[in-house]
Formats: sequence, C-alpha cells, structure tokens
Amino acid sequence: MSNRLIVLYKTKVQQELALELGVKNLMAVPRIGKVVINAGVGELAKSKDSFEKFKNELTAITGQSVSVRPAKISVAGFNVRAGSPVGVAGTLRGVRMYDFLDKLISVVLPRLRDFRGVSSSSFDKSGNYSLGMADHTVFPEVDAVKVEKARHLEITIVIKNGSPDKSKRLLELMGVPFEIL
Repeated sequence: MSNRLIVLYKTKVQQELALELGVKNLMAVPRIGKVVINAGVGELAKSKDSFEKFKNELTAITGQSVSVRPAKISVAGFNVRAGSPVGVAGTLRGVRMYDFLDKLISVVLPRLRDFRGVSSSSFDKSGNYSLGMADHTVFPEVDAVKVEKARHLEITIVIKNGSPDKSKRLLELMGVPFEIL
C-alpha cells in the first residue's frame, strides 16, 4: 500500500475533509469507491483483429482485463444485433484504482493539448465525476504509432458518501486540476 495517492488520502485529505465537513467518524468522510473506464467500439465490432487490438490497449491502460459489453437489443438502423459487442469496460478498485488515478492526474492530463483543467460541472447528483477523453493514445501504455484510430474513453470516478460539493473538494485535495472559471 505504498501508492502516493493512498498515502495522501490517509495522512492529509481524510483529516482535512473531516474538519471541513464537521464529521467526527472518518468512515463518513467521502472517499473514492471505484473507477470505471468505458469505451464504445462502434465499427470495430465488425473487424475481430481491430477489436482485439483495442481491447488489449484498454487492458494495458487499466492494468487488468476488460469486459466486453454486448448489445441488449437489436437496432436495425445501426446494424446492431442483440448480443453483439458494443463496448468494453473495466472497473478498478483498491490499489489499481489509485495507480490509475495517479497516472491520470500526473501524466495523462498534462499531456493533453491546450489543457486548462477538467470541467467542474461533470458531477452527478450523487457526487460521482465523469470525464470524457477524445483520444486514448495519450496514455503512456499505448503506442500511438501502432493505433489504427484514436478512440473515445469515458472515465467515471464513483465517490462514496459524496455530494457534488463534497466530491469536488475531495478531488481537489487529491490533486485533480479543475478549470478556473
């Protein structure tokens, strides 16, 4: 348990949030429960090689195998049949989650072109934060030369005991760079 973000949360963030929120029990302080990485495959589902290649890239990004998400219903207009793959997703918890967040905050986000911070309006009513990325090749595990096409990713940070305001403060203390309005 030597991850930088775990140590930061346990030693600084948890106590500071407890003081700010007036919470006596540290278990009531907002904390990150899991991170879900999700990507639609679109036309990749038609080419097995391309689909497997993208699935392997997402596996490298998450550090664990990802699951294939099948279509629930058939949609003739999109040439989608029930049961055919429409997306891939990975759910990270524990040390892998903190490793991924550390990499996202300190390596990936600064590599984005014209980056001025992440949006502070992407919280849902439960305090979960969603971040869309237009290009998965900014992750250091992906060799941009070998990628056929840059794919979109959706990253959702699920926060326990949170509201939008509490969750934003938690992520600020963890080092997430929010845009200055």
